[in-house]
Amino acid sequence: MPGSPDRAPAPSVREGSSVREGSSVRERPRVVVSVPPRLRPELFAPAVWEELASAAELTVLDDHTDAVALAAALPGAHALITSWGTPRVAGPLLAAADRLALVAHTGSAVAPYVAPEVFARNIRVTQAGDAMARPVAEVALAFTLALLHRVHRFDHALRSGAAWETASAAPPRHEIHGSEIGVIGASRTGRAYIALARALGARVSVSDPFLSDEEAEHLGVRRVSLDRLLCGSRVVAVHAPATEETRHLLNGPRLALMPDGASLVNTARSWLVDEAALLAEVRDGRLDAAIDVFDAEPLPVDHPFRSLPNVLLTPHQAAGTVECRLRLGASAADEVLRLLGGRGAAHPVGPEALVRLH
Repeated sequence: MPGSPDRAPAPSVREGSSVREGSSVRERPRVVVSVPPRLRPELFAPAVWEELASAAELTVLDDHTDAVALAAALPGAHALITSWGTPRVAGPLLAAADRLALVAHTGSAVAPYVAPEVFARNIRVTQAGDAMARPVAEVALAFTLALLHRVHRFDHALRSGAAWETASAAPPRHEIHGSEIGVIGASRTGRAYIALARALGARVSVSDPFLSDEEAEHLGVRRVSLDRLLCGSRVVAVHAPATEETRHLLNGPRLALMPDGASLVNTARSWLVDEAALLAEVRDGRLDAAIDVFDAEPLPVDHPFRSLPNVLLTPHQAAGTVECRLRLGASAADEVLRLLGGRGAAHPVGPEALVRLH
């Protein structure tokens, strides 16, 4: 039913209904929601869904990865809400979108979902990345604290049955207050992480070619080169975007610059780190790491990372809080309501957003 996000109609094209105003008839705008049943209740609070359904006729795709169903739904639609796995609006799909004025993505990177031709047609594109910054930053901070205190090593030792004395052995531990923390990328998430780390007394350095001296001063950080950051940080947190230029930004030679006993936090993208080179560094115990993102997802059950006591792992869930997902859905719904109300977008992106690959 249109009024319930977890009771959606089967994938089909439903014509927009009409609303009579005096003697004239106005067609209700139609919005395609490409979000699977499991995810819809997590993204759209009942009040948000009701507001969206009252403003437009909703065509909801249960099989949100089905390009044929999406092609059938797009003719006549004014807006499209996308989620992870929605087919890219390009070629035949774009040709079918004869009235499309908005693609509102419930995530951050839009490159997997829209082609350059979408922007060429002046279709508005928005994303909800701001909603993710806080929870990912909190997970990165939790990783940082765990690594500094070697919590992951103690947990692994005790769970594996090691004797108490053996389990108590670990490399030197440190408090975050006064620790040198390096941040790669002053992105939205990077800035949220910086604020949290500085609030706990960390001394933060940032490597970002687009960060100005004035911005660095405002953030309370030192702007340094990547090599200097790696050489001088007790913990390095990765928060840069995945672009062609950042592929394996942290390769073997750069990881080798990190001091013995240092730690790496990656809640961004595995694209940024040479996974084989990192495996070599953590396998011999020289570095510790906390990782939320991997080259192969799901992470194979026999992957060496899984058995290493100095590696803390989570299954790409840094942004998966209840609050974050509701913000993502509310953001996308708000963009639709803004379009239908003749207002500008709150979080628009341009063609430059396509350089961020995922």
